[in-house]
Amino acid sequence: MAEAGGAFPTSSFALVGGETSVPYGWVDFCHRRPGECAQPALPARDVALTATSWRMLNRVNRQVNGAIEPVSNLDHWGTILDHWDYPTDGKGDCKIYALYKRKLLIARGVPRQALLMTIVRDLEGEGHAILTVKTDHGDFILDNLTDRIRPWTATGYRFVKRQSQQDPNVWVSYAGAAPVVASHGGTARID
Repeated sequence: MAEAGGAFPTSSFALVGGETSVPYGWVDFCHRRPGECAQPALPARDVALTATSWRMLNRVNRQVNGAIEPVSNLDHWGTILDHWDYPTDGKGDCKIYALYKRKLLIARGVPRQALLMTIVRDLEGEGHAILTVKTDHGDFILDNLTDRIRPWTATGYRFVKRQSQQDPNVWVSYAGAAPVVASHGGTARID
């Protein structure tokens, strides 16, 4: 939520390392939905955080969190393998939530380069998928475990890897949990 007086929350920008392995679930998703992944590399862009864009991010985060019934891959698909998709039946795990938020935000004009599927270790050390939103105020997290959008450093998670800002089919490692105060690429206004 925006702070009193119209100021927005701030975050830092996560420092990423080099290319790393692409999650199996993303590869499988791309095989089943090639149009979602056959995208050209584009210059990195951040979202300009405005009252309008902040409200939209919060609205989509809450909408998706409330619309999907949480269920594990094993209970939903009968497999422990990662299955990434959209909530075609209203059910899914963290990957389904994050992908759907990404899809809805892209449809509302947010550049895909600012919406990055991200793999973390949660508070119990388990693998978890979230959506990182790159803004001119830092990196923020949309998570199915909370309706509150948080700075990446306020989640308590250990960040493992995420999509490259330029190419969604390239994944990069996190250089560490230490925040950096530098931005990459241009900024896109979406209001």
